Amino acid sequence: MVELVIKLNQVSKKYVLRHEKPTLVENILGRRTSEIYWALRNLNLTITKGEKVGIIGVNGSGKTTLLRIIGGITAPTGGKVEVRGKVVSLIELGAGFHPDLTGEENIYLNGLLIGMSKEKIKKELKKIIKFAGLGKFIDAPFYTYSSGMRLRLGFSVAVYSNPDILLLDENIAVGDADFKRKSLVKIKEFIKKGKTVLMASHLLEMIEHNCSRVIWLDKGKIKEDGRASEVIKQYEKKVLS
Repeated sequence: MVELVIKLNQVSKKYVLRHEKPTLVENILGRRTSEIYWALRNLNLTITKGEKVGIIGVNGSGKTTLLRIIGGITAPTGGKVEVRGKVVSLIELGAGFHPDLTGEENIYLNGLLIGMSKEKIKKELKKIIKFAGLGKFIDAPFYTYSSGMRLRLGFSVAVYSNPDILLLDENIAVGDADFKRKSLVKIKEFIKKGKTVLMASHLLEMIEHNCSRVIWLDKGKIKEDGRASEVIKQYEKKVLS
């Protein structure tokens, strides 16, 4: 029986863009001009359990916004979003950490925030630390970490939380060459386990290799939705040729 895990009904997302440098007239009148940007417009989408869905489109087409809404990172301006199961987003890996806590303390903090139990965190703690490759720095305050160390720790906590739904953005692999290799191996493990995976990327070969279904976004709307090979072929012909 097909089980629905993600459903979006007439979902839209609006951003108000304000100019950083107001004009002389705006300064005198105390006003600042702004413009409205619709990242998503009346989008309808259903995804079933275990589907591997690639999301493609040019920059600004709404790929990241769609994942952020599904992951609960941002709220839609309009419409309804239903998600069933534990979702882990590999979009904002540095979020959910406290700068003054140690790496180990932040593992507990971040793990609890994304739905892990304290017992589960304790069980996976050594694996998370080893995978992140932080060594003795695990006892140092988070604010002393480099951006690469923060991303590695965030990725490690996320993948060991055993989510039902995994959201992957453009920056799928993080850190140095060795960690990128390890992170891609871990992602492939999730795909093989039958997890529901949504992957947004410009790497069409990787999308086609790992996804059976592809959604092509254009200006915040779904232009095509179907078999990966067919949609990618259309995209390459109309956009990349």
